[in-house]
Amino acid sequence: MPSLSGIGAAAKRSTGNQPLFVASDCQPTPSVYARHLLDSLGLHSHTPRVDDDRDPSLLWAQSGAMWLSGHTGEPARACPAPLAACAQGVWLALSALCPSSIDPHFDAYKLLGERAAIAGLTRQGHISAGGACTLLKTSDGMLALNLVRKDDFDLLPAWLEQELNDKDDLAVPVRTRTTAVLLERARLLGLAVALVIAPQPSAGWYKSCTYAPVQSPRKTVPLVVDLSSLWAGPLCGQLLSQCGARVIKVESNQRNDGARAGPEAFYHLMNAGKESVSLDLKSPLGVAQLRSLIEQADIVIESARPRGLEQMGIVARDILEAHPGKTWLSITGYGRSDPMRDWIAYGDDAGVAAGLSWLMGGDKGDPVFCGDAIADPLTGLHGALLAQAGWQNGGGQLLELTLHGVVAHCIAAGAIEPSTAKITPSPPVARIASVKAAALGADTARILKEFVS
Repeated sequence: MPSLSGIGAAAKRSTGNQPLFVASDCQPTPSVYARHLLDSLGLHSHTPRVDDDRDPSLLWAQSGAMWLSGHTGEPARACPAPLAACAQGVWLALSALCPSSIDPHFDAYKLLGERAAIAGLTRQGHISAGGACTLLKTSDGMLALNLVRKDDFDLLPAWLEQELNDKDDLAVPVRTRTTAVLLERARLLGLAVALVIAPQPSAGWYKSCTYAPVQSPRKTVPLVVDLSSLWAGPLCGQLLSQCGARVIKVESNQRNDGARAGPEAFYHLMNAGKESVSLDLKSPLGVAQLRSLIEQADIVIESARPRGLEQMGIVARDILEAHPGKTWLSITGYGRSDPMRDWIAYGDDAGVAAGLSWLMGGDKGDPVFCGDAIADPLTGLHGALLAQAGWQNGGGQLLELTLHGVVAHCIAAGAIEPSTAKITPSPPVARIASVKAAALGADTARILKEFVS
């Protein structure tokens, strides 16, 4: 596997199982954010192993994400939200749970720019660093449209109710329509669209539903079945592997992880150390094999819309009720409740929806993208902490984490005070995987013999 060599002053209101944090004037450091996360998980006896009071604005500049924020040919933009400090704070909290395997001194905030470093991305203003998401003016506002999948382009005529020649033709018809109409139609069609809006109060960084009694972990090493794809979920699984878990990555024969088509080095970083299983999920046998693996897992990670598994008869609540001690981590764009459970989201548009582009200039009429799909690495880090804590606390829970919610919570963590010193942004950097990720399905026969036969 690759080697990974101020909130206390915020206003609190009870909402569900967590306090509601409203952005304050405090400037949270990684240590402050780590302490908040551990407290929010009920882990009051755990303490970050190092004190990290580094300047959040300096961490942002050094993370590589600042390098990716702003217009081409113009100075990189600072971020008023402590995103890099939050990333480092999650890492400190995770190291408190896994002291023997997680080095608290590792600069986890640099994970925010890792994909961009590998792919050679840079800032493009109204176009995301990765190039798939664009900020477009409407008749009464602005929105972000993320065309990640090839099929998304085929949906554009239906979205705008007119024929198009190419992507460049979007600006004119979008400008004649209202944001409300465009947003509604996009969600009906399954397009990832988000409004450029100001940040809203955060209702906590996760939700939990308990479906089975707590059980003390029966193993020293949890078995993780990772059903996720792309960035947030795979990063979560890879970090759990670093914590000592055995992680089995399960993919469909018909539709495997889309990240396999991207930069190979990035895929290795997200999936090295995992065993690979490929199943025919169009067949009853393949579904039965998947169910068997899920039933024997201690932690399940999924990042698709809930209906995907439910259409196969695999329902998280039923699995948890029948198998006490299991932790189910669900990563979605906006949550599992109607109507949000069917909304599509990716890292860039989720950040826009949470208010990042407004913070990065939208209040002055010039919004830009913040970092590279920044909701993904932030959610992957928070997901690893949440899943590890859920398992250590005895399982029985469905834990919901959303791309939008994680970013909103980081924004609400506090405000970065403008630095009086001139800060030069650093280009993004990436780790180097010491081993490659397993080939697709390389471990299928052995894993099925061990857990299914």
